[in-house]
Amino acid sequence: MQEIKREKIWKLCAPKVEQANEKAALLANKTGLSPLLTKTLLSRGYDTPEKITAYFGREDTSLYDPFLLADIDKAVDRILSAIDKKEKIAIFGDYDVDGVTSVTLVYDYLSKKGASVSYYIPSRFGDGYGLSKNAIEGIAKDGVTLIITVDNGISAKEEVAFAASLGVDTVVTDHHECPNDLPDAVAVVNPHRPDDGYPFNDLAGVGVIFKVVTACELEEARRRGTEDDESVVRRICKEYLDLVALGSVADSVPLTDENRLLVTYGLERLKKTNRMGLDALIRAAMSDRPKKINSVFINYQLAPRINAAGRIDSAARAVELLLSKDKAEAEKIAQELCEYNRERHAEESRTAEQAFRKIEEQAPEERRFVIVVDDDGWHQGVIGIVASSVTERYGLPSILITFDGASRGFAAGDDLGRGSGRSVRGVNLAQALFACNDLLYKGGGHEMAAGLTIRRRDIPAFRKAINEYAKEALGGISPVGCVQYDCKALPSDLTLKLAEEISGMEPFGQGNPEPLFLLEDVRLKAVIPISEGKHTRLILEKDGVEWTAVKFGTPPSKLPVEEEDLSDLLFHLSINEFRGKSTLQLIIEEIRPAESLVKELEKKEKRYAEILAGAAFSATEDIFPAREDFAQVYKTLRAASLDGSGIFSISKMLRLFGAGIGYIKLKIILSVLSEMGLCKIEEPVKNTYLVELTPSPEKTELSKSAILRRLEGQMKD
Repeated sequence: MQEIKREKIWKLCAPKVEQANEKAALLANKTGLSPLLTKTLLSRGYDTPEKITAYFGREDTSLYDPFLLADIDKAVDRILSAIDKKEKIAIFGDYDVDGVTSVTLVYDYLSKKGASVSYYIPSRFGDGYGLSKNAIEGIAKDGVTLIITVDNGISAKEEVAFAASLGVDTVVTDHHECPNDLPDAVAVVNPHRPDDGYPFNDLAGVGVIFKVVTACELEEARRRGTEDDESVVRRICKEYLDLVALGSVADSVPLTDENRLLVTYGLERLKKTNRMGLDALIRAAMSDRPKKINSVFINYQLAPRINAAGRIDSAARAVELLLSKDKAEAEKIAQELCEYNRERHAEESRTAEQAFRKIEEQAPEERRFVIVVDDDGWHQGVIGIVASSVTERYGLPSILITFDGASRGFAAGDDLGRGSGRSVRGVNLAQALFACNDLLYKGGGHEMAAGLTIRRRDIPAFRKAINEYAKEALGGISPVGCVQYDCKALPSDLTLKLAEEISGMEPFGQGNPEPLFLLEDVRLKAVIPISEGKHTRLILEKDGVEWTAVKFGTPPSKLPVEEEDLSDLLFHLSINEFRGKSTLQLIIEEIRPAESLVKELEKKEKRYAEILAGAAFSATEDIFPAREDFAQVYKTLRAASLDGSGIFSISKMLRLFGAGIGYIKLKIILSVLSEMGLCKIEEPVKNTYLVELTPSPEKTELSKSAILRRLEGQMKD
C-alpha cells in the first residue's frame, strides 16, 4: 500500500507581528528578554512590559473561589453530611489519567476525614465509559447511599434516576460538555453548565473535584472558626496539586488562566511528591536517563504508563499505585505499569497499520470530512491513540470503532461497538455526537476528543450523518491540516539564553503552546538513525552555524529530505544536558524541502513542460543530452540502487550526476530510458522517483527514440 499523507499548511500565528521588529526590540530592551521571544509574546497578546512581567510571574490570574461553581454548595452539604453520618460513599471514576487522579484525590481526602468510602472504575472492556445501571445496582447492594462521580456523569440522566430509585443519591462532578438535559442529581458541578457563573470553564475533571474538596474543607473550617480561608487553600494545594497537575496535563485541557496556575504549582509539588507510588513511577520512567519533570514529561512518560493500566488491564491498579503507602508494593506496581505500556505500544502499532489500510480502501466520498472506520478485533484500549494518529495523518476528524468482545461468533446488527474519536479545529466532536444521538447507544466528550457506543447496523447511517454535520460546520470545505508557528528565526537568534527564557514560559500545553519557530534554507549535513532507527538525529548548518536536532518518531527513511538537501523546518528549542554540559538542541516538529528550492524546481518544471509541448529551445540552454550523459545516468543509478531498484529524490539525483546534468536534461534522460525499455520509472510523490533498471538490457540505439527525434527538431542554434 502506497502511504498517503495530506500535506500540512505552515501558517504564521500572527502575520502582522512578524514585521514588528522595532516593537519587539523595544520590549526586549525593557524586559531583558531575547527579541525573538518578545516577538513571540507579542503574537500572543503580551504587548507591554507589564503584561510580560505578569505572565512570567503568574500574576495575570489567581485561584477562583470554588463557591462560584453552580451547585457546589449542595455538593458540599451532601458530602459533609455523609461523612458525619458515616454513610457509605462510592466514588465512580473513569479509566484515563484524569479519572485516576480524580479518584485518588477524593478517596484520599475522604479517607483522611474518616469517611466510609470505596471507589469504582468501570472496565473499558466490560462496562465501557461512565455510569451504568449494572454498576449502580452492585454499588447499592453494598449499602452505598451516596455516589460521587468524577470526570463523568454529565450525560447519565437515566443512570442517575435509576440510582435514586434504589435510594442512592448522586453528586455529579464532571467537565465534559453538557447535553440539553442535565441529570436530576443532588448536585451537578460542571463549569460547562450554561447557568454556571464560574470565571473559567476549562478545568479538568481532577480540577473540578479539587474545587469540591477545597470547598468542603473551607466550609468545615468556617464552621469551626479555627482557620482562615487562605491557610485552608494553601494547605489543600500543598496536599493535592501534584495530582491536579498530572490529570490536567494528561487530559490536554487549556493551560491558561487558572489551569496554568494550578499546573505550575502542581509541577513543583510533583518534583517533591510524598506519594510513594507516584515517586516510584517517576523513577521507573527515568530509568534510561534523568529527565526534567514538566508537562512534556507527564505527556510522554507518566501519562502513557498510567493510561496503560486501564487500556491493558484495570485502571484500579493505577489508583492502587497512587494510594500506596508501601515502598515495595509501589515499585512492583510501577514496573507493572511500565510493562503494560510496552504491551500497549505494540498493540497500537498493529492497530494503526490495519486502520490505515482500511481507510485507504474506503471510497473518498465516505471520508471527505470525517473518517469512521471499524473492526471486530481492535483492542479497545488503543483505538483512541490510533484515532489521534489518523487525524494527524489525514488532517480530518476520525472515529475508530471496535467490536472486540461484542460478537457472538458471527456479526450481528445489534452488536455494540465502542468508539473513540479525535477532531480538528472547526468540528466540535461532542456536539457532532449530540447531533447524531438517535444513531448512538451512548456518546459524549469534549470538542476535540469523544467516545461513543454504537450498534453495528447503525454505522453506515452514522458515517453519513456525521460527515454531513462536519460538512455544514466547515462550510462545505474539507479541512486541511495546519501547523501554526510563532516566528521565523535566524541563526543568530538561536542561543542558550533564548532556550532558558522559553523554559520560564512553562507549563506548556493547549492555550499556552511551546514556541514553535521556522528556520529556512537549512542544509542537512548528516542524518543519523537513533534508538534502533525509531528516531532521527540531524546535524544542521546555515550561515556557518551548526546545530544538533532530533526528529522523534520518524526514522531516516520516512523523512521527506535527505543528507545535503536544503530544508525548511519547524522546531522547538531545547537544552540538552549531557555530562554536565549544556548544549542547544532543536526538536523538529515538521521538516520539508526548502520552499526556495521547490520554487526553483517548479520554474524548471514549467520550462520542461513547455518543451514537451513543442516549445523551441536553444543549444545554449544545455538541456539536450549526449550519449555519454545517458551512460552516466544509467551507470550511476545502477551503482546507487539496490538490485537495480531504488527511490531517488530529484535533488539526490542531481547531486549524483554533477553540474553537467541539470533538471530538464535529467527529466529528458529518464523519459528516454523509460521509452526505450531500459528502466521503469514511477513518480509516487512529486520530484521523488521509483526507478527499476532493466537487468542485462539489450544494446539500444538511442537514435530510435521518438522523444529525442522530436526534441532535435525543436532545438535552435
